[in-house]
Amino acid sequence: MRYAGLALAFVSSCCFAFSGPMAKYLIAAGLAPIEAVWTRMAGAGLLLLAVLAVVRPRALRIPRSRLPFFALYAIMAVAGVQALYFVAITRLPVGVALLLEFMAPVMVVAWVRLIRKVRLARAAYLGAVIAVVGLAIVVEAWQGLRLDALGLLLGLLAGACCAGYFLMNDSFGDDVDPLGLIAWGMAGAALVLIPFARPWNIPWDAFTVTAAPEGGLRLPVLGAYLWMVLIATVIAYILGVNAVRRLSAAVGATVASLEVIGGAVVAWALVGETLGVFQIVGGLLVLSGALLAQTATSSAQPAVIEEPQAVTAAG
Repeated sequence: MRYAGLALAFVSSCCFAFSGPMAKYLIAAGLAPIEAVWTRMAGAGLLLLAVLAVVRPRALRIPRSRLPFFALYAIMAVAGVQALYFVAITRLPVGVALLLEFMAPVMVVAWVRLIRKVRLARAAYLGAVIAVVGLAIVVEAWQGLRLDALGLLLGLLAGACCAGYFLMNDSFGDDVDPLGLIAWGMAGAALVLIPFARPWNIPWDAFTVTAAPEGGLRLPVLGAYLWMVLIATVIAYILGVNAVRRLSAAVGATVASLEVIGGAVVAWALVGETLGVFQIVGGLLVLSGALLAQTATSSAQPAVIEEPQAVTAAG
């Protein structure tokens, strides 16, 4: 079970790695970043809803008691991560904003230990910290660093929403179908992002041309979009949710950090972005943190509460 979950998490992070490079083709064709995000969420959500309505309609049934959970998942775990990150990068360097978003592994570990009172192996803590340090090196967070209180807050909120994504995937019960949750989450996120993306202003003719980011390969924009929807969104989310169900939120979040490394490799292959010494060294650290965290998968135990204190408090 553990190794199957790790394999799913690794493949999921590899699929997610295509989202940034593929989105660059849409942006090169004339779409704004938030418009590219909206088309991604809307296309994936509609595709999953249509497929499930035909082959597995029961997956789309939402228990009435779970409506708040589904709404929170769409708003926080999907739309929140995307929207807050894209607002953050208007006030912070991209590398710093990305690092703040991928503070999620540390946030998840802290939540599991302090709020859920689950005792994790040291590997979970150490792996999360090593992964974040590696990410800081990959994005060269010290370059162009400037203090912007609002940007810092938005970046941390994006990280908190990302942590919420992993924690929510780890917490729902058998009454929720993972595929239905993903489908409604994406569709709901697209609905929430409408005021920001304004789809009526999207230059839809951009999907009929070929484009190439500066220094990159020329590809049909529609092909890049379909790859982003099918591979970097639908398959990536399905594998990611199932990975967290087999592992834990803490381990799944740390392994997911590999997305940044995979994205750098894909960007190097497709859009001509170079990999420097910092990217390679940082990538090795992220990989080390993810591998270290996996040893914590089967060792989580509830924290021990001292009985005398519990009795005294009750009295």
